[in-house]
Amino acid sequence: MRNATGRMKSRMEFHHIQNRMSKHISLHLPSYSVQPEKRIITNTIMEQEFELIAKTFMGLEPVLAKELTQLGANNVQIGRRMVSFTGDKELMYRANFSLHTAIRVIKPIKHFKAQSADDVYEEVKKIDWSQYLDLKKSFAVDSVVFSDEFRHSKFVSYKVKDAIVDQFREKTGQRPNISVANPDIRLNMHIAEDRCTLSLDSSGESLHRRGYRQESVEAPLNEVLAAGMILMTGWHGETDFIDPMCGSGTLLIEAALIARNMAPGVFRKEYAFEKWPDFDAELFDRIYNDDSQEREFTHHIYGYDIDPKAVQKASLNVRAAGLTKDVSVELADFKNFKQPVDKAIMVTNPPYGERISTPDLLGTYRMIGETLKHKFKDNDAWVLSYREECFDQIGLKPSIKIPLYNGSLECEFRKYQIFEGKLSDFRGAGNILKTEEEKKVMAEKHRFKENRDFKKRLAEAEDNEEGDIRTFKLHKFEFDGRGSRDRERRRDDRDRRDYGRGRRDDHDREERSYSRGRRDFDDRGGRNDRRGGHDFKGSRNRKDYGKKGRRYDE
Repeated sequence: MRNATGRMKSRMEFHHIQNRMSKHISLHLPSYSVQPEKRIITNTIMEQEFELIAKTFMGLEPVLAKELTQLGANNVQIGRRMVSFTGDKELMYRANFSLHTAIRVIKPIKHFKAQSADDVYEEVKKIDWSQYLDLKKSFAVDSVVFSDEFRHSKFVSYKVKDAIVDQFREKTGQRPNISVANPDIRLNMHIAEDRCTLSLDSSGESLHRRGYRQESVEAPLNEVLAAGMILMTGWHGETDFIDPMCGSGTLLIEAALIARNMAPGVFRKEYAFEKWPDFDAELFDRIYNDDSQEREFTHHIYGYDIDPKAVQKASLNVRAAGLTKDVSVELADFKNFKQPVDKAIMVTNPPYGERISTPDLLGTYRMIGETLKHKFKDNDAWVLSYREECFDQIGLKPSIKIPLYNGSLECEFRKYQIFEGKLSDFRGAGNILKTEEEKKVMAEKHRFKENRDFKKRLAEAEDNEEGDIRTFKLHKFEFDGRGSRDRERRRDDRDRRDYGRGRRDDHDREERSYSRGRRDFDDRGGRNDRRGGHDFKGSRNRKDYGKKGRRYDE
């Protein structure tokens, strides 16, 4: 087996493959769905299933549930900004590697109720942490809290840390280290009123950070949100795809991954589960190198933008992903758009006038409406935006409105079915503007209001989700009589600083690095041979796609 540069791959022969039957459940979604993925089943001893949780953004839960079902997950249950399911170790690896709409996958290790911080401390201390940690491993704790009793998520994180450290001190006289930059074990504490769930974070860095983004424009669209939008349309590569305001090209690249049925994890360097004591490298190598479900894409993806810098950055990102054969990016003004010759779908995220200033915001949306009406006939267009007055300027009747959050902004994702002539003539010819399923969804009461009470805490939750633990109050520590009191106090004070100041510094550093191209695909063990025009070294290099005439840039 060879990698993309033709070098022989040096890895063990794979002989241990998990056996799991795919079970399908019915999910009531609008007109979007996820293509079923055929599972390769071979004979071995089936591992016991365990509970898992995939987190996502509000509004994407049904799409993520559909993805998990097609991936073979069992007991799929939709929650708020999350989907719970059961599966074995292989499914946990596949979920991290293959899901387009998950931001992380966690494995609960304990559920309990707590009325106070002391209760949290005592319950966490009951866990045998030697199963997950040793003195050579470092760890970090992130918390998400929705509770009147627990108002400060950072304090909860610190109480969890206290319980773990104190258990090791009492048993060994020593303690594991805290690492905010690159911990060996990541823990996640979720508290909803008095219900607590402590989990192992199997993902590490948020899954929206695919690894292909080299440059970004101002206020780039999150990769997970972009993928969710595309999956909502029901498009899987059956027609051309167009984004006339492509920015840094996120929608274009996510569309190409969906069209080719490529796992978004192929660009990632690592996952948190690779540092777990029971990590099965052989199993994950098999999953990583399995391209059997990828497919050919016979249409094309077109991206346009009026900003030369955006076009340059989008082109760089497309090339970094090795998708230049499928995606074209050009400098063009949307108002000069021409009617496509072939059938196409349009998905776009115009400026809202919030993070990106636009001289004539309403005029921009009037232009969008006029262009769609006269130059995109007999096709469907999907628009994500924030302001009702902007949608009003489009002047077209949407067939469906889907509430979505773009960051903390309560947006709508609207579908416009473009046709020639009057609506009465269109319907008179036997055409329908809304499917029965779309009518059912649109008729649901309070679907835009049911989550608004939650919006007050959304910004804080987003910070918690990325593990950005910024501040901690200093608390007195009792000396346990082991070792130097001053030394122990210094280490605890350093941990406080790590959780307060260091976490913010690390988060900011990651953001800066990410905007420059954090995943630079160098020779430090990356597994990204699939990107064309590059010679990469790594322990987990994909098969030789170049000989198949696929997406490599020569």
